[in-house]
Amino acid sequence: MKTRIRTLLAASLLAALSSLSHAGLSFGSNLVVNGDAEAGTANWLAYDSYSTIQSVSYGNSWVKPSEPGPGKRGSKMFTGTGAYAVAYQMLDIGGPSTQALNYSLSGWLGGWAAQGDNALFYVSFLGDDGSEIGNASIGPVTPAERRNTTGLWYRETLGLLPVGTSSLGFWLSMERQGGGDNDGYADNLAFVLQAPAQVPEPASLALLGLSLGLLALQRRRAKHS
Repeated sequence: MKTRIRTLLAASLLAALSSLSHAGLSFGSNLVVNGDAEAGTANWLAYDSYSTIQSVSYGNSWVKPSEPGPGKRGSKMFTGTGAYAVAYQMLDIGGPSTQALNYSLSGWLGGWAAQGDNALFYVSFLGDDGSEIGNASIGPVTPAERRNTTGLWYRETLGLLPVGTSSLGFWLSMERQGGGDNDGYADNLAFVLQAPAQVPEPASLALLGLSLGLLALQRRRAKHS
């Protein structure tokens, strides 16, 4: 599935870049728009020649509210249509970034019973010229990992945003391997950047060292008095 996503990226880069939404770097908040399917498929773009994803209600036809999934789930989740479903969204982060930033890519992914249907969530880091300079992904969750149980399981990967990243591409794909429905499931998809740690100024470090030295001196005097 990862190879297929990379092929899609190469084939659709110009079209995808034309659909960029714009936002500066935002720390501590989810940069995936409508990652929980509560707004249907809003903000997710379909890809030509592939089926679309859909937003469905938790229930007997898909995943029951009592089955494994997000503890704070809403009423909706994503699943696929057809044999292979793809949707994406692009985000201009006002780059290129000048320092490596910590990120987390996370989501709940799953499928139906012992069927091999699955979902993959992929982020592409794009440079100023639109070329991919890095990527990360979560999924798929296999039937063995689900113990042949219907539901969604949490997955997360951590990393560093490559220096020079100007935009992000979020790709969600579902693959049907058996049965009549595409039972690749996804919910609560998120990508979060963390602000870099503040490095103290040299003057502040010197003042801190002086303060610690005086404190140690006072303790020694108190000990021998």
